[in-house]
Amino acid sequence: MDQWTLAGKSYDSRLLVGTGKYRDFEQTRAAVDASGAQIVTVAIRRTNIGQNPDEPSLLDALPPERYTLLPNTAGCYTADEAVRTLRLARELLDGHDLVKLEVLGDPRTLYPNVTETLAAAQTLIHEGFKVMVYTSDDPILARRFEDMGCVAVMPLASLIGSGMGILNPWNLQIILQELKVPVIVDAGVGTASDAAIAMELGCAGVLMNTAIAAAHDPVLMAQAMRHAVVAGRQAFLAGRMPKKTYTASPSSPTSGLIGS
Repeated sequence: MDQWTLAGKSYDSRLLVGTGKYRDFEQTRAAVDASGAQIVTVAIRRTNIGQNPDEPSLLDALPPERYTLLPNTAGCYTADEAVRTLRLARELLDGHDLVKLEVLGDPRTLYPNVTETLAAAQTLIHEGFKVMVYTSDDPILARRFEDMGCVAVMPLASLIGSGMGILNPWNLQIILQELKVPVIVDAGVGTASDAAIAMELGCAGVLMNTAIAAAHDPVLMAQAMRHAVVAGRQAFLAGRMPKKTYTASPSSPTSGLIGS
């Protein structure tokens, strides 16, 4: 699969995965391995990466020398909370600066609060963080985050954990046409076909957690997602045939037929 670049580093896998909602760290490791992901998100407010020294650490299952850890601000509802959380992550991870910013609007929908997200992004970029930002699928906002200096823009496919898939491919297409930084679909993916569609649209990657962790067999679903992302990317590069509404086109040659 063709490589892509994020914040100056190249990666082979375009599937990014989360680490929440698994039975234990052993299952987390097995699913991540099966996914082939190289970038792994960590919810700092919910997962121990050293801030609780007497508890098992995710870093034992997913060592930083093997994976690019992506601290995120899941569970934060204000810009101040998000900034403090990522400052802690940088301290715990020895100066790590690549982060995923999400500031939520309410606990029911988990829809992004874009006003607070903009404020947090401005502060974090000023402090030297490389910010990947979770946001709505608003093309104007996406362009603004790019202009601010975010290294990737991550519009939702649908609500976090909903499994509803891509509800508005048209907005995603506008964002993809206008932005130069990587666009990564984040939130709402439910199954392999959703991931393939995101890649067929031209997204640089797909980030997911619940779709894998909440599956009956998370490891098998992780494998399915891995294949879906590769297939979707290949389809995008190949270029699909044009759609012909209400017009059929035979797949076999029409000349030289017997009896013609």
